[in-house]
Amino acid sequence: MKKLLSCEFNMDTACVELKYADGTVLSIDCIAVENEVARNMYEQSELDYLIYNDPLAYADLILNGDVEDYLRRLTDYRPLDERE
Repeated sequence: MKKLLSCEFNMDTACVELKYADGTVLSIDCIAVENEVARNMYEQSELDYLIYNDPLAYADLILNGDVEDYLRRLTDYRPLDERE
């Protein structure tokens, strides 16, 4: 198991970067992830929240979790005409 040294969002590249003790750098392109999995602005906002506030949780979700299921459970998007 690799030892993680740092995990942070790089605003210049729009990537969450993980740096390991062995010199490995893993970069997650956040824009590409959003384009693939987020179906609406609410899901994009949820991913953005993680990127800025907990990049390690974001990286764990992308690398080890089911992003679509996470977003489905967390966001409640209903068009205005379907709301009570």
